[in-house]
Amino acid sequence: MKEQLREAGLTENESKVYVTLLELGPSHAGLISRRCGLHRRVVYDTLEMLIQKGLVGYIMQNNIKLFQCVHPHRLIERLQEKEKALEEFMPSLIERFAKTKEKEETNFYTGKNGLKTVFEDQIAIGKEILVLGASPLAYEMLELYFHWFDKRRVARKVKTRVIFHEGIERKIPLSEVRYLPQKYASPLAVNIYGDKVALILWSKEKPLAIVINNRDISEGYRNYFELLWKTARKRKV
Repeated sequence: MKEQLREAGLTENESKVYVTLLELGPSHAGLISRRCGLHRRVVYDTLEMLIQKGLVGYIMQNNIKLFQCVHPHRLIERLQEKEKALEEFMPSLIERFAKTKEKEETNFYTGKNGLKTVFEDQIAIGKEILVLGASPLAYEMLELYFHWFDKRRVARKVKTRVIFHEGIERKIPLSEVRYLPQKYASPLAVNIYGDKVALILWSKEKPLAIVINNRDISEGYRNYFELLWKTARKRKV
């Protein structure tokens, strides 16, 4: 649960304190400190941050502050507020980005946040996404993120076609899925979208993505995908 809360934007200490409060109910800072193992001063500072984010409140009982969580739906509301705020000035950011961006380039991205940047780019391009060799590690590492990714992708009507390897079970909205034999499984996945190709190495230790922006290379990978698509099974046997 703490990992998912960090994916939703909470720091490690905020996640610890928030989960502790969920389990304890209304509690004073001393009890929270003992239960989650953080210094009392750190707990106070963390509670203040959670209050500012609208995730925690407090009541006075016998002149003692008892802190308590607000309804967890507030987490979803915060994410929606952030997305709305970004959408408002996104055109300005894109305009500035376009002025300095080269037509053809190769970029490297590492870590979970780096991979999220690659998937955000796929939504921004807004064209069909072709995925070859999707790894089960992807959903294990970024499960919460992919929930929101698919939700926004569907809202923007960005279709996807995926070639999984047999043994992977995953329902993906607004998509077609086919399967190749398990013997061809690999931690490397290829995402093709627009004029770009993303080579993604799904690794818990050091996830990596290489994004190539080149129309000819993209077209070559797209043709290769279509060839495999014709030979892949429509359903597992």
